Amino acid sequence: MTDSDDSKVTDSRVLAAMAHPLRRRLMDALKVYGPATASALADRTDQAVANISHHLKVLGAAGLIAEAPELARDRRERWWRLVAPELRWVTGDFDDDPARQAVANAAVSLNLDRQVSLVRAWHAVREERPAWNGAAFSVDKWLHLTPAELGELEEEILAVLDRWEQRTLSGDGQAREPVFLFAHGVPARP
Repeated sequence: MTDSDDSKVTDSRVLAAMAHPLRRRLMDALKVYGPATASALADRTDQAVANISHHLKVLGAAGLIAEAPELARDRRERWWRLVAPELRWVTGDFDDDPARQAVANAAVSLNLDRQVSLVRAWHAVREERPAWNGAAFSVDKWLHLTPAELGELEEEILAVLDRWEQRTLSGDGQAREPVFLFAHGVPARP
């Protein structure tokens, strides 16, 4: 699936498998809610179980998910889990071949579509969720950086996100919902 770093995708076939919009949703559901059956994932995504089963097989063949037989109550029940909780790729790693580069470019485009669609979906219902209106945020900044400084900034942001992801949840009785957060740091011109 990946190179020596278990989270870095270097195989364009794996990148193509994970870049499909529904498969991306399935991987997100497994990340947020943990291992699940095709039926549970069909319920979460409003898809037919047969369609979900097909896409789970594709993800499994790519090494992105694996069966979790220890969770099954009987031999007919099939549970799936993510192989790696985090995945990343560098588009430049696919520049050695035009076909691989096309897959990487398509994956970037589909990934951005997914990210923006999640933010748009929030804004479509935000009036129905007043408690979250003061918490949801958007920010952008223009910085003057070298490539090395941008890499350092990425490490700092990832460290903050890791700290929040790995914290121990208090037993304060407050409901916690999945929150999607994304950031991009790219050279650009105003």
